[in-house]
Amino acid sequence: MTVLTRKSAPRWHTHELRLGPREVGKRYRHPHPGGPEREWRALRLLERHAPGLAPRPLRFDPDDPDPFLVMSRVPGSPLRGTEVGPRRTAALAEAVTLLLGCVPERAVIALPERRSARTEVTARIHQWYARRPAALREPEIARVLAEGMRWLERPWPDLAEQAGLRPVLGQGDGNLANFLWDGERVRIVDFEESGRSDLAYELAEITEHVGSWVERETVFDAEAFLSLFALDRGERLRLLECRRLLALLWLLLLARDDAGRLRNPRGAVRAQAGRLAALLDHPAAEG
Repeated sequence: MTVLTRKSAPRWHTHELRLGPREVGKRYRHPHPGGPEREWRALRLLERHAPGLAPRPLRFDPDDPDPFLVMSRVPGSPLRGTEVGPRRTAALAEAVTLLLGCVPERAVIALPERRSARTEVTARIHQWYARRPAALREPEIARVLAEGMRWLERPWPDLAEQAGLRPVLGQGDGNLANFLWDGERVRIVDFEESGRSDLAYELAEITEHVGSWVERETVFDAEAFLSLFALDRGERLRLLECRRLLALLWLLLLARDDAGRLRNPRGAVRAQAGRLAALLDHPAAEG
């Protein structure tokens, strides 16, 4: 069995992984408690309602003080760092559609809310904004950030609050590294942030995640991906608001990057400011 530590693991992993030919063991190094339980719960639900979409849960002891979860190994390579052309985009949309529609509503309602949902993200934005770093003081970036904070104080459209809120199992981490392409279909991994969510928020999670655009090697057409989902006007309104919220979060998060140990390419903060500005200028959904 190969052991991958945080230093030797593939680029986007933050945990200790033990990769065998048929099994993967995961030891959690995340600052938030409850990640192993969330992942185990989600994998069990998916094993029952969408077998083959995600790893099968094999072993987990919730009383272990150093949580270690063993799951089946699924085939495929991460979409992040690749050209996600039309075929892969369609397969990604098919996998996400299955994920968000397979678990019965009664089971989803019983789940805890996913990590980094709207209320938590809003609080984090205010916290980070209060001690914003120098990278956000560049005039053009500061202007977009100020516009974003003004937007944050406005109420979301009532229609967006009422529509598209059928509860779904949200994976909770839209990093394209968590979507594995095997040449035929996409499978999904990493459910430690999972929980109760809604369609619009989960689509925004994928399209606005920095992993969908920040590297030159990643080519992903977010609008083409979103066009594969039949959204009504209320869902489109909510999607736009969710995208704005998460784009604002990412602007503040990227600005916190350690200048001496950059995790993202230079210019990422300026590029993210441009993405946020475009979303803030985007007209409300029509029809």
